[in-house]
Amino acid sequence: MAQEKKLVEAITSMNEDFAQWYTDVIKKADLVDYSSIRGCMIIRPYGYAIWEHIQKNLDTRFKETGHENVYMPMFIPESLLNKEKDHVEGFAPEVAWVTHGGSEKLTEKLCVRPTSETLFCEHYANIIHSYRDLPKLYNQWCSVVRWEKTTRPFLRTLEFLWQEGHTAHATAEEAQEETIKMLNVYADFCEKILAIPVVKGKKTEKEKFAGAHATYTIESLMHDGKALQSGTSHNFGDGFAKAFEIQYTDKNNQLQHVHQTSWGVTTRLIGAIIMVHGDDSGLVLPPAVAPTQLVIIPVQQHKEGVLEKANELKDRLSKVARVKIDDSDKMPGWKFSEHEMKGVPLRLEIGPKDIEKNQAVLVRRDNREKVFVSLDELETKVTELLADVQNGLLEKARQMRDKKTYIAKTLDEFEKTINETPGFIKAMWCGDRACEDTVKEKTAATARCIPFEQEKISDTCVCCGKEAKHMVYWGKAY
Repeated sequence: MAQEKKLVEAITSMNEDFAQWYTDVIKKADLVDYSSIRGCMIIRPYGYAIWEHIQKNLDTRFKETGHENVYMPMFIPESLLNKEKDHVEGFAPEVAWVTHGGSEKLTEKLCVRPTSETLFCEHYANIIHSYRDLPKLYNQWCSVVRWEKTTRPFLRTLEFLWQEGHTAHATAEEAQEETIKMLNVYADFCEKILAIPVVKGKKTEKEKFAGAHATYTIESLMHDGKALQSGTSHNFGDGFAKAFEIQYTDKNNQLQHVHQTSWGVTTRLIGAIIMVHGDDSGLVLPPAVAPTQLVIIPVQQHKEGVLEKANELKDRLSKVARVKIDDSDKMPGWKFSEHEMKGVPLRLEIGPKDIEKNQAVLVRRDNREKVFVSLDELETKVTELLADVQNGLLEKARQMRDKKTYIAKTLDEFEKTINETPGFIKAMWCGDRACEDTVKEKTAATARCIPFEQEKISDTCVCCGKEAKHMVYWGKAY
């Protein structure tokens, strides 16, 4: 038990130092390791397995909505990047450039893709000619590079994994429909698979994607009261199409510009899982993305029949869950703590006395509830408990978010709330950029989104007192 206590104490309490708690968890749960390159992370097998489950589920959803996977080059010529003025200005501070090939200086610099809009646009200009070529519903799984000044594993790194959907449509209406459809795909995925409740809405003009007509977002709240942009969907209108001359002949034999969208989520979703569900013992993983959903711990495994029974149960339960046996020579208490640290949703304990009674002990990671279950009923009970854990995590996260969502009617009230009780703040806004800037300057909070579900908190802007146009979710963000 001394070893078990030491293992638990190795994680800083989240209430003491949330940033250090986060670092402790990702390291001790074997999610990542630091590389020799500043701001770049090594995603270890356990962390990558979580990403694989995210990727697999989303990829299925994308294909069900008619999208196809493609792959674009990693490098973008400077001249191509410069074709869309607002876009290049928005990304300029974060761009990494290749200037030499071997020992020879390149005649034109190559950008290491921070995003692939320009590459897709160039391709679409070459392959779209007629209305019969539309829509184009493409998605790419890849890595991108953004030269961030401040980094933190999963949340903000120089290189990260993501998917980026890029679509082209005949009309503005079709593009808008696609933009909202994919935002809803993300929201449904976050809530049903990651057990993370989100707020859906539109970004302000200041916060929208560089070069976009409109940006829509799903925002989630972390345990420390900070917001995390968890996915975005952009309506580009025909701005990129005009810059890159992406035209098609319509049914009336008239030339038209296409209307485009782009949408993406990244490995920062793993950071969201950690910060929404984790506790002072480590990770708490939603069963839907847990690499191991059930770990079997043989107790007194040196005794006759224990390991044989554990393996028999693994074979049975592998039909209803992702199962692992820990038959290492560590003490049971150490194993319990280790798999708690890794967030395994369910633990099954089986020892000689359990075998005699034809039972096993099942322990939930989320609330540590322990139940004795007949071996004859294990498949049913494991399936039931995994569903309960998944649903319970979503409800707990929703309660946490609602508890940390506040209302402010004046800027003084806003400032006091954000400093004393961090979280989402719902406040009215007149729509002027100057007021948005003032709020950020005085409180360090940004407009997270103008939610689709509007409320009328008051008639006046929280900043200037003039007539309000929107209710906005504000917050400090990662």
